Amino acid sequence: MNAIILAAGYATRLYPLTLNKAKPLLEIAGRPMIEWILDNLRNVSGFGTVFIVTNDKFASDFQVWADRYQDRQPQLTLKIINDGSKSDDDRLGAIGDIHFVIGRENLSQSDLVILAGDNLFDQSLAGFVDYARKTEATVAVYDVGDLEKIKKYRSVTIDCEGTTSRFEEKPEKPQGTLAAIGLYYYSATVTSLVTTYLAAGNNPDQPGRFVQWLYQLKQVKTFQITGEWLDIGSKDTLEKADEVFRKIKK
Repeated sequence: MNAIILAAGYATRLYPLTLNKAKPLLEIAGRPMIEWILDNLRNVSGFGTVFIVTNDKFASDFQVWADRYQDRQPQLTLKIINDGSKSDDDRLGAIGDIHFVIGRENLSQSDLVILAGDNLFDQSLAGFVDYARKTEATVAVYDVGDLEKIKKYRSVTIDCEGTTSRFEEKPEKPQGTLAAIGLYYYSATVTSLVTTYLAAGNNPDQPGRFVQWLYQLKQVKTFQITGEWLDIGSKDTLEKADEVFRKIKK
């Protein structure tokens, strides 16, 4: 099993903070954001390589950071992947980047954990991985607790067994408050379908769109994340994350 961290966006909503620094390398509580993500993976057994896919603008910055991090945390094997994009105009999109890494690194027969490089959790992801390994596909969900708030996210409706029965991007009339978040598990049988999805001309951006397509073909299980979940998309959420993780650090 391998992991892919999606870190190839340009985070234009956070300019000027991200004009010359990738969002996952911004500091949260004195450490690059991506290190908090990796902390949640360190005690998960069975990982091969964590592939961090980024763009041409920031690839060298990630490599410098990764070399230093690897010296401190040798139990994780990291590999930086440059998707070749140079601006927001020619980016591959999140699903396009997943496909790029799968093809370049020959991962079509690999089980994958996929994480957004700007989603933070205050707990280990071992429970998610232990559950997901028994499934073909699992998406992490979080109860935002508000029907207005869910309109900004990907709304998930599940049956009594925790299987996805409805998946909708930014719903106008949501049926619940469970949001799909940037954490996914795909077994090898599902990993190979990313090519099928893109070959059909589907949207290569926003990783949830693949799940929206997939759940109509295969069972997509859900795993509810409790505790803190922070999707860093604005200066406000960046400041909130800094506050939350400073408390954890203590």
